[in-house]
Amino acid sequence: MRTFHAASASFLAPPAPHLHLPPVAPALRGGLSAKVPVPAAVASRSRSCFPPSRRASRRRRCSRAASSGAAATVTSADDAKKDVLIALSQIIDPDFGTDIVSCGFVKDLEISDALDKVSFRLELTTPACPIKDEFEQKANEVVAALPWVKKVEVTMSAQTAQPVYGGELPEGLQKISNIIAVSSCKGGVGKSTVAVNLAYTLAGMGARVGIFDADVFGPSLPTMVSPENRLLVMNPESRAILPTEYLGVKMVSFGFAGQGRAIMRGPMVSGVINQLLTTTDWGELDYLVIDMPPGTGDIHLTLCQVAPLTAAVIVTTPQKLAFIDVAKGVRMFSKLKVPCVAVVENMCYFDADGKRYYPFGQGSGTQARNKTYQLFRSILLLDGCWIAFEMRSLFQVVQQFGIPHLFDLPIRPTLSASGDTGIPEVVADPQGDVAKTFQNLGVCVVQQCAKIRQQVSTAVSYDRSIRAIRVKVPDSDEEFLLHPATVRRNDRSAQSVDEWTGEQKIQYSDVPDDIEPEEIRPMGNYAVSITWPDGFSQIAPYDQLEMLERLVDAPRAATPAVASS
Repeated sequence: MRTFHAASASFLAPPAPHLHLPPVAPALRGGLSAKVPVPAAVASRSRSCFPPSRRASRRRRCSRAASSGAAATVTSADDAKKDVLIALSQIIDPDFGTDIVSCGFVKDLEISDALDKVSFRLELTTPACPIKDEFEQKANEVVAALPWVKKVEVTMSAQTAQPVYGGELPEGLQKISNIIAVSSCKGGVGKSTVAVNLAYTLAGMGARVGIFDADVFGPSLPTMVSPENRLLVMNPESRAILPTEYLGVKMVSFGFAGQGRAIMRGPMVSGVINQLLTTTDWGELDYLVIDMPPGTGDIHLTLCQVAPLTAAVIVTTPQKLAFIDVAKGVRMFSKLKVPCVAVVENMCYFDADGKRYYPFGQGSGTQARNKTYQLFRSILLLDGCWIAFEMRSLFQVVQQFGIPHLFDLPIRPTLSASGDTGIPEVVADPQGDVAKTFQNLGVCVVQQCAKIRQQVSTAVSYDRSIRAIRVKVPDSDEEFLLHPATVRRNDRSAQSVDEWTGEQKIQYSDVPDDIEPEEIRPMGNYAVSITWPDGFSQIAPYDQLEMLERLVDAPRAATPAVASS
């Protein structure tokens, strides 16, 4: 008979065998977890080499050095390069709050033999950087201001597509930098219109873009664009799907598969979506825009598990009914650790006779807006999901959250017609008011994705030398260890726990003490998939792993003992 402790949070934390640690490893508390310091280089993926206070003082010193006047001549190329870098360090990236030298943007700095000409390359994080022209202009100005410089040559470039998880992703997704979900959780609010126009806006900003139509039951992409090749083909050698292309944007839709609209059950749909997304040869993309289907079901979970979504854009209309469904979508993305970076409110108003009319009211009405505010506030504070939404005063949102990312789209006949003619509105009228709104949305998405990619995600790995699962939590210089048997015994899936009664199916003795995982890989942004020797594939959310660590850390006497054979 074995005795283990039950936790009030419905997670069981039975005592597990002591971890086999080398002498240099720290002692484990309760034989289950331990705090282990992590080198600073691993703990942070920030571009900057200095903490904020030191960066600020460094910038002030550089600024004073540059303004005090450099020597009219320099004696060596090394001195010349130092002068150039000091001058360039005056330019601050507004998104990262760090100078472009510390950000690592300055590449291939060369000084001529005569020490009078300077050439260098500014490598930005994305070709769609909204202030790349300002960077180029300012770089020319500050370097040309050096007294010994006669000529400046600045070349602009962007980093190659670098996904967060790299080789851990399916082959088709390994060269995609950012994956953006456009979701509404309700049909008929203009989600596909926003997705297509956002994609072509990002392409117009210089990015390499693709669109994935994830609605198998009612694909919209074949109607909204007009590619010459309207059928997907497969590479006979690699067996990869080749996307079709229209005006420089790659696209895949079930509607291009020659099958029309699908009539199939849920599991089959998830399989089709998985195949279309992961086996497509997307090539190098800066942004892949996914037009999500309505709802919060199997397809959405499949997409969030297969692909690490960088961010989500929520589309809604002013009516209260639409906001109710949007709230469910925000909750879903929050649970799956996908930041919502903007809200697009479609069909807000129309202009006639020199006046602006709001046929559905401004927002969702005062009562609905207040309720939505309370709901979104709780989501923001509890789960950290980035969201901006319209209130009676936008200033109040700025004061409360500092993220005023709400974009209003009008009722416009041309916007509706563009979805039927196959030419996106931002392509048909690139200087119109609608295109300007999408331009602002595109800038928001680019900036927020750049910030999100600097954040450190939870890292989970198995250390065979000490037979422990290592978990590195973001925004922390420490990591904790969990015994593999503890993680396996605390699986909360339907195979381990009866979903109706909550009865534990898997017993303590069913899992051997010396069990070791065969593979651990990320599942989207919110969990890892752990494959065990018995063939069982366990999905372990990061929140559950952190809760296990807190439970085994707590005093044993605080929980009642439960017997299990």
